Amino acid sequence: MLNLSPTDVQAIWLSAKVATTATLITLPLGFAIAWVLAFSRIRWKPLLDGLINLPLVLPPVVIGYMLLLLLGRQGPLGELFKTLGIQIIFTWKGAVIACSVIGLPLMVRSIRLGMEQIDLQLIHASRTLGAGFFDTLFSLVLPLSIPSLVTGGTLCFARSLGEFGATIILAGNIPGLTQTIPLAIYDYTNTPGGESGALSLCLVSIVISYLVLIANDVIMRRSVYGLRKVS
Repeated sequence: MLNLSPTDVQAIWLSAKVATTATLITLPLGFAIAWVLAFSRIRWKPLLDGLINLPLVLPPVVIGYMLLLLLGRQGPLGELFKTLGIQIIFTWKGAVIACSVIGLPLMVRSIRLGMEQIDLQLIHASRTLGAGFFDTLFSLVLPLSIPSLVTGGTLCFARSLGEFGATIILAGNIPGLTQTIPLAIYDYTNTPGGESGALSLCLVSIVISYLVLIANDVIMRRSVYGLRKVS
């Protein structure tokens, strides 16, 4: 039997909100970066590839601290946001930014792998027939990239749902405001008698993650079936 307090429910809702927002923000950016890495011939592509994949090998706490320096009140972007009246640090927006940075490499790698499976002759043929950049993008590359977009979005959402290190540094652990499921579990594990609450949130996290995987499988099957039907 789940033993969820109102604060736990808020943590669950906030986790879903943060993960969904981070995924939606990361999706177009990840698509654009994957396009550059898959199809462009720029000389500094390896540097961009290494920079994008850096969060995969760095500890999340390091990512969170670097974001704190960048977005803090004394940071270059922090001062800009301050003049615009936007508060990032210790808000749910900070959690979104942290999750977006952590989930971006997974998004880019998934989409890039899908794009690299596209036959370049199809792109050359569309250009030969007079299709412009955006025509080729929306009528050819984007439809063929739908399965990889779904996979990338699922990985980013799942990674954001379980993000801890960068989030606690940048957004803090404020119940009802920035406390997500992993942060709430962390609090329970440091509270005498909190085993029941921690276990309940663990079960909720498992159920949400499992449902996301099922949804990903269903969407992938329909996407692949649709592409085969069109072809």
